[in-house]
Amino acid sequence: MTQFGQVFLFLALGCSVYAMLATILGVRRQHQALVDTGHNAAIAVMVFLTLAAISVIEALLTDNFHLKYVAHTSNRALPVFYKITSLWAGMEGSMLFWAWLLAAFSFVCIVSYRRQQTLLMPYVTAVLMAVATFFITMLVFVTNPFETLAQPPADGRGLNPLLQHWAMVIHPPILYLGYVGFTVPFAFGIAAMLTGQVGNDWLKITRRWTIVPWFFLGVGMMLGGKWAYMELGWGGYWAWDPVENAAMMPWLCGTAFIHSVMIQEKKNMLRVWNMVLIILTFTLCIFGTFLTRSGVISSVHSFTQSSLGPMFLGFVGLIATFSFTLLGLRMHLLKSDVRMDSVVSRESAFLLNNVAFLGACFAVFWGTLFPVISEAVRGIKITVGAPWFNSVLVPISLLLLLLTGIGPLVAWRKSSVEHLKKMFFLPTVGMLATLVILLIAGMRHLYALISFALSVFVTITIVTEFHRGAVARGHTNNESYLVALWRLLMKNKRRYGGYVVHFGMVLIFVGVTGAAFTEEAEKQLKPGEALQIQNYELVYQDTKRFEDANKIVIESSVVVKRDGKMLDTIFPQKHFYIVQEQPTTEVALFSNLREDLYVVLGEHQAETNAATFHVYLNPLVTWLWIGGMVLTIGTLITLLPEARDQTGKPAPAKTAAARQTTAANA
Repeated sequence: MTQFGQVFLFLALGCSVYAMLATILGVRRQHQALVDTGHNAAIAVMVFLTLAAISVIEALLTDNFHLKYVAHTSNRALPVFYKITSLWAGMEGSMLFWAWLLAAFSFVCIVSYRRQQTLLMPYVTAVLMAVATFFITMLVFVTNPFETLAQPPADGRGLNPLLQHWAMVIHPPILYLGYVGFTVPFAFGIAAMLTGQVGNDWLKITRRWTIVPWFFLGVGMMLGGKWAYMELGWGGYWAWDPVENAAMMPWLCGTAFIHSVMIQEKKNMLRVWNMVLIILTFTLCIFGTFLTRSGVISSVHSFTQSSLGPMFLGFVGLIATFSFTLLGLRMHLLKSDVRMDSVVSRESAFLLNNVAFLGACFAVFWGTLFPVISEAVRGIKITVGAPWFNSVLVPISLLLLLLTGIGPLVAWRKSSVEHLKKMFFLPTVGMLATLVILLIAGMRHLYALISFALSVFVTITIVTEFHRGAVARGHTNNESYLVALWRLLMKNKRRYGGYVVHFGMVLIFVGVTGAAFTEEAEKQLKPGEALQIQNYELVYQDTKRFEDANKIVIESSVVVKRDGKMLDTIFPQKHFYIVQEQPTTEVALFSNLREDLYVVLGEHQAETNAATFHVYLNPLVTWLWIGGMVLTIGTLITLLPEARDQTGKPAPAKTAAARQTTAANA
């Protein structure tokens, strides 16, 4: 299988190159049969990469340590589940997985549109295959997963212990779905410029193709945060690590793009800006892959130093140069004569939203690369830590939270004073009341006060929008309130699903704001002794040791009491992985909607059975994960098919209720 795997890679490379050339030559010469063979070759790329991936998995499952990749990422004692997921645990395997996902996206795209979009699809396929060619070339000549060892070891090095966690099993594939998925809207954008078809059609085609990778990037970051929270034992979930930032940058840029395309669809404005955003988003996806694999930055997530760095950086430069040169050549086609009517309008709010997202993206980019730049210029690596990121990005984030509430309430084109008073009265009262209540309760943390107040402001705007629409629909169609509310959501999934996403973001803000009030304590305890933190008491019971073929486990039992009442017994652990000779932390949590009691087992003294415990009291963290689930639900709603009338055609965008609501807002 490993010999066949090498052949499959060469066949995939040949097909990707042929697909790229055949589609371009075919459309230029108006030779449809040649274009069709190009599409078929692109489909063959997925087949061959699938077979190559199966070959690697077969080698992992059979402990084929002749393969260097298997020897470095697996071992005989590793559970079968982790052996399979080792496919994306190392450099070579993750590159193969990246290329396979791209081939799968390309397959779905080609099968869906090759007969419908005959003008765009040859160029779309060519762009997709150009990117695939780069990754497959790296697999064949630089990071070959089928490289063999002359003297294979009796057992492998094993999977990195930090990766032996459920969140890390699904976290990388989900992130890759985000990184890879943005290739499709980028390809359509390039195809639109190459063909001169720069209207709104390519945006309508790629709406779901944009939302899906944006969603996967967001979920991937959440899962990465959950892994860091449970596995690293430092009490937090986001440390502005360079690889965390690598995922955040395209997510921020993609979020700006998703909001900005609404203005182009509604008002035919910002066509140049939207093309810039999708180019930047995809370029940042490749740049993030470069950061992860180049070794130029230090991270607990990144791969080791490799020869891929310069090649990836050159590819990023090639993408940016080609894309922006093409944009310059097509600028005359993209320019629009439509201008903004008023500063006090939804268009203006969306534009300010875009500026804030791009400002946040640039801040993350600068903070991430500053150590590398400082070392290159001054010879001294100056590390930029969490305090700097927080000082810059917290104010920008609060501005974005405010705009999340303002955007839906401001009318398109221009808002009258009367309209603004009517729409903003209740949310403003709620926000001010929240501030007063929190101040009376003794809260003095400025950013926390603003965040909680704005969260209430945005929540009221979302609830008001749902309520107003449901009441209008109920009156028009003689429906009960709950029926009208449900049908309102189902008839306009994009708009109201977006509001659900916004509410998920509000809950995430609430969860993140709780970090301002974290408390911690550390103490060495003997059995029967207790550690106090606020009104919690942790009573140490005992520590036990047991092991399996893969690891040694040290487990302590701790009784949790609050105000003298026993609540639970928790079991913080230390794992020591035998093959890698590496320890890991397994955190114990007592969690509720108000706070997490986060317990880390430190040093254990076998002679006295004494153990050191580091305890964090983290307020509101659960709301972060709940917000992620609400965001997921909202995204799935926006991706549902639009309602169709009896003829099978898409139903009109504006229902009677929506028209009545619009009239009331005017």
